[in-house]
Amino acid sequence: MDKLILKPGREKSLKRRHPWVFSGAVAKLQGKPGPGDTVGVWSATGEFLAVAAYSPESQIVARVWDWEERAVDAAFFNERIQRAVGQRQALMGAASAMRLIHAESDGLPGIVADRYGDTAVLQLNSAGADRWRDTIADALQATDGITRVRERSDADVRQLEGLQPVTAPLRGAPASERIVIDEEGVRFGIDLEQGHKTGFYLDQRDNRQQLRALAAGRDVLDCFCYSGGFALNAMAGGASSVVAVDSSAEALALARGNAELNQLAQPEWLQGDVFEVLRKFRDSRRSFDLVVLDPPKFAPTAAHAEKAARAYKDINLLAFKLLRPGGLLMTFSCSGGVSAELFQKIIAGSALDAGAEAQVVARLGASADHPVALNFPEGDYLKGLICRVP
Repeated sequence: MDKLILKPGREKSLKRRHPWVFSGAVAKLQGKPGPGDTVGVWSATGEFLAVAAYSPESQIVARVWDWEERAVDAAFFNERIQRAVGQRQALMGAASAMRLIHAESDGLPGIVADRYGDTAVLQLNSAGADRWRDTIADALQATDGITRVRERSDADVRQLEGLQPVTAPLRGAPASERIVIDEEGVRFGIDLEQGHKTGFYLDQRDNRQQLRALAAGRDVLDCFCYSGGFALNAMAGGASSVVAVDSSAEALALARGNAELNQLAQPEWLQGDVFEVLRKFRDSRRSFDLVVLDPPKFAPTAAHAEKAARAYKDINLLAFKLLRPGGLLMTFSCSGGVSAELFQKIIAGSALDAGAEAQVVARLGASADHPVALNFPEGDYLKGLICRVP
């Protein structure tokens, strides 16, 4: 096995079982591994540390597969994938949609797989994951109830690994019609080819239920509504009215179709830039009882945090100005480069500038099928707050 030899003292994070090796920690490379090949990681004193996937194009030059010196082969992936799937089944029961593999938190760095009915949608975000595409697809198809596997490896992070986007069917016949999932009695059509992420925001499952429980009798504004996940749960929860905003005509068309699918009254769908729409609402003195902000990733890495902080502050300030007395703001960040502490500071600054004396009444995160390994806090990417104004 080829070796990565670390600089003196740079083994500390690996000994705490953090699964990334950064290029600046490497003293030398023994051998000629290609992208995605398995290498051994050794300390400067000759101590074995881990087996990892090599990625020469990335600042994260190696991602740990295992802390023991072992083969990384089909048996390894079958074992890890079946373990991850079994844990989801124990947590989620017979749910028709769930995350099956959550990358580093399941000991499978760079690998994400989501289940929609009998279809698994696979996202490979690292050179190591890309190297084992066929093995991973076979293991997923062998999972009980999965008849087809589709790849949606089109996330921007692949560029950092020197990888091109890939979207293609991998196993089984393509679905003859759009897949429909049922989430706690609300049905959603999933666009597996063009939809956001793998087709749906599965991580917001619990938060959609929280919104439904709060919506009765309230006028709700759902920003960045995509396919209507929050908006339709607000309608199902008895909201007096729902306004849903997104910049994408395609997303709004999908959302309208989902409202029809559930035989729900159509919310007021608005296409436009959310920042501009909120400013128009502010200027026209329009107000709401509950505002949901679920924006896209403003800060993919910590390097983007400062710019992202300004965007988060602006949009939350506008939202606070639209709340009626006693109103609620449900606000999220999915940016890995923004910590929970920083996010709360940003929201506090937004409330202060808006002249609102807000309280945090709940802290929100991803649903249980998106676990966070204690040795990998970066996996805790989704942060949410419910704030109430007097």
